[in-house]
Amino acid sequence: MEGETAEITCRLHSYDGSIVVIQNPYRQTLFFNGTRALKDERFQLVSFTHKQLRIALSDIRVEDEGGYYCQLYSEDTHHQVAVVTVLVLPEPIVEVKGEEPVENGEVELICTVPRSKPPARIRWFRDKKLLQGMSSQQQSGKTFKITSVVTFTVEKKDNGAIVTCEADLPSVKGKKQRMEFPLSVRFPPTVKVQPPSVLLREGDDLTLTCSVTGNPQPADVMWSRLNDSLPSRAKLSGNLLTITALTTVDNGTYVCEAENELGRTADEYVLVVYDPGAVVEPQTSVSYAVVGGVLAVFVFAIICVLTVTVCFSMRQKGSYLTHEASGLDEHGEAREAFINGNESHERKKEYFI
Repeated sequence: MEGETAEITCRLHSYDGSIVVIQNPYRQTLFFNGTRALKDERFQLVSFTHKQLRIALSDIRVEDEGGYYCQLYSEDTHHQVAVVTVLVLPEPIVEVKGEEPVENGEVELICTVPRSKPPARIRWFRDKKLLQGMSSQQQSGKTFKITSVVTFTVEKKDNGAIVTCEADLPSVKGKKQRMEFPLSVRFPPTVKVQPPSVLLREGDDLTLTCSVTGNPQPADVMWSRLNDSLPSRAKLSGNLLTITALTTVDNGTYVCEAENELGRTADEYVLVVYDPGAVVEPQTSVSYAVVGGVLAVFVFAIICVLTVTVCFSMRQKGSYLTHEASGLDEHGEAREAFINGNESHERKKEYFI
């Protein structure tokens, strides 16, 4: 890797003390029989024995890669070549294109690797989820410049979220470089007045806290009272409003406001100061709206039951009437039929009225 130290070893066989020369890829002599020949302090002689010659090259650069020659000048010239390849680890840089995004808007992030060798691979992650980016590359000499762009929509909750640009060399394992980029999402301020948890009586002290969030964060908060000025005993300290020794004159609606470049927001608190001896009934936990809703359902159910009962009763009001046909005496007809031996006399008829 660029910046690391490379060791180059020339193994000697049956060395007889002849001349040994080490040359760089540009065929410049580095060492002549163990003596420095090139004034480059990055090259150091590690060892020189009858079996091997070893040199070290510190802070190696891309320009240093290539074939290093070890030549032995005896009766016959012998040489070995060690090929050195230098890789450049990517170092990603992330920035926002244009202004910082506003909530419900789009943000465009650019991750740039100024130099890498071979070309780096760039991937985007947000909450450990892979994002789809568009990459391009430019070559300059032996190195490459890689650029990747990713675009997505942001919300208010994304303010402060981390987006990671990861760059690595696909051919080299365990050499990933990451840069974490915190998102900055602009949004109007939100204001909330935190009321006291107890009833206030004359003589008590009141402290109201105005909680404000926003991006940009509002520099100041503004306190006021609707249709009136703040009491003379009111003290302002940042987002705190304090009124000492309350009286019924202090009753009213107190407003906290905050503003940034995207808008202004306010929240209110209604102050009610009771007499020291006043008896205040505790508020029921069940609202009148809930009670009214239950009563309405109950009345509706009763109406439905009554309606069904009336309809069923009306269906049963029809009656049957037995009519004796033409005033004939039933017993006389039966007796006459018996005498005449006629068993098929006309039976009585039923009519539904």
